[in-house]
Amino acid sequence: MVQVARMRLNAKELWLEGMRDWNGKLPERMTDDGQEEAFWQGYVEGRGGEQPIALDEYAGPIREELVGLMNPDDTALEIGPGWGNYTFAAASAVKRLVCVDSSRSVLAYLEKEAGRQCLSNMEYIHAKWEEHQLRESYDVVFGVNCFYRMADIDEALIRINDSARRLAVLGLTGGPEKPHYTEIRERLGCRIKFQRRDYIHLLAMLYELGIDANCRMLELERIYWYDTEEELFKSNLRSILDEEYDRRTAEAILRRHVIEQDGRLAYPHRFKAALLYWKPERIIGC
Repeated sequence: MVQVARMRLNAKELWLEGMRDWNGKLPERMTDDGQEEAFWQGYVEGRGGEQPIALDEYAGPIREELVGLMNPDDTALEIGPGWGNYTFAAASAVKRLVCVDSSRSVLAYLEKEAGRQCLSNMEYIHAKWEEHQLRESYDVVFGVNCFYRMADIDEALIRINDSARRLAVLGLTGGPEKPHYTEIRERLGCRIKFQRRDYIHLLAMLYELGIDANCRMLELERIYWYDTEEELFKSNLRSILDEEYDRRTAEAILRRHVIEQDGRLAYPHRFKAALLYWKPERIIGC
């Protein structure tokens, strides 16, 4: 049992600020459930179609660490599974897995893919996690990169804590940013749309709630592939906020981070993920 009386770090305010775009407005997808569903429907149809959606290669180390925290006799719940980067590995490692997602398209895809993989221990709940009426608890409750629309993030964290019997696990990928952006800022003085939410905000919110979570940092790498320089420049200069800047120098800086392989352009990007995990606490006070 934890009696909460801790330093206030205002982590939730920073989280909410990070939800806004660079004009200070909340993007419609953050608040419009119809737009969120339309995004996922298009994503599933565009990337998968009749074939399984390929899992992200960079997610392998996260998947391995996550599954290592689970036991074969566990019942587990995953929040916001998306296209299953961690879902099917978790389902193969536990007795029962329940997936909660606000998108019907996501859940339909997961159910279809579970059938392909002969996984019969999965269940599906169509709901927003922060609004879901809890009817049971689970040995393990986890979610990775699933918090981007959660304005009431503190309430979501409390729900995770209260619904987990043995272990709660949060995962979030973060920086460092692609290095060419830092060089462009330092050399050209450009304003850059850097990420404004990271694992440290979740860790600080857990602290404010009275939860001392463990934090395990994982080294990751993702390779971005491009068929043309035009694609490379369009994808990797779009986070520059300034309308006017030395485009030729920015392109030269970017090009130094790119290699040519098998007739294509490859941009290797090394970054990190944080896994926050803790034994659930009974929290009283505020």
